[in-house]
Amino acid sequence: MTVETSKSLMQAAQVAAPNKGFQIGPVERKSPTGNEVLIKVQACGICHSDMFPHTGHFPGLIYPITPGHEIVGLVEEVGPDVKRLKKGDRIGVGWHGWHCQVCDNCRSGDFIACEKLLTPGISMQGGYAEYATFSELVCAMVPEKLTSSEAAPLMCAGVTTFNALRHAGAQPGDVVAILGVGGLGHLGVQFANKMGFHTIAIARGQDKIKMSLELGAHQYIDSESQDVAAELKKLGGAKVVLATVTSTKAMSPTVDGLCLGGKLLVVGAGTEPFDVTPLQLLGARKSISGWPSGSAKDSEECMQFCALTGIRPMLDRFPFKDVEKAYECMISGKTRFRAVIEY
Repeated sequence: MTVETSKSLMQAAQVAAPNKGFQIGPVERKSPTGNEVLIKVQACGICHSDMFPHTGHFPGLIYPITPGHEIVGLVEEVGPDVKRLKKGDRIGVGWHGWHCQVCDNCRSGDFIACEKLLTPGISMQGGYAEYATFSELVCAMVPEKLTSSEAAPLMCAGVTTFNALRHAGAQPGDVVAILGVGGLGHLGVQFANKMGFHTIAIARGQDKIKMSLELGAHQYIDSESQDVAAELKKLGGAKVVLATVTSTKAMSPTVDGLCLGGKLLVVGAGTEPFDVTPLQLLGARKSISGWPSGSAKDSEECMQFCALTGIRPMLDRFPFKDVEKAYECMISGKTRFRAVIEY
């Protein structure tokens, strides 16, 4: 959609209050100041985390809110202090929407762990809109080989799995299992394969075997009919199990399938406690840890890796006017595997 009633207005899909759905209409368009850039949005991924503004279940939410933190578009205008970007650059913005630059984490260069981190679509206005305005510090350059729709999910789902795996401590040839072959997991399988790991896909049922192998898995474990831990032990144990699901009931049994010094690495945002005892961890020095998304530079490196290796997200594309339908397809699990709205 391109209808604007004046230069300072734009069309956006907003949530006025929890569980009220989306309303598409004109809202104020923020002009860039300081080191900000105005982005003419071309594509915005719909992430499972977009349920937070939709339902109100996240600290720091503001209303009315424009969701969306998988944003890709062209620089339309630049603020007076912008040094790196110029009009026409194609850039992306993800979970990392702003950092304070002064907390201890920022001073250590760990911007995604900023104590005052702002996230598009949650604590600041997001990308379900014709335009979005952000500091150039959080903008990642998009490689030419990726379309804007392909790049959008890499700003969250992509960088999360990519970043987690490359920092997990596994070496080429190590057994790395991806628990869940969905929106995050289908990218995790591809990353694990291209990083040189002995890649195992774990999911429920037989229907994902063919696709998992095509994505790069060397072996598939059906968690409904097979003992996951036992199957991993047959391979010598997993150095890393990347849990992309949100169910801790599915995660917990994999601990027994880890090798000496193995790690259960969690990127799926579940809320239930683990059913794991200290004795399961102590003897073989196993661990459970989490990994957040990534900074703009991490997103840039993720996209460059995808451009180099041919990794791509599997997409369902929707026009902006069908944002409600796109969201419902995502939240119901009908999307295989990432939903993207296009402008």
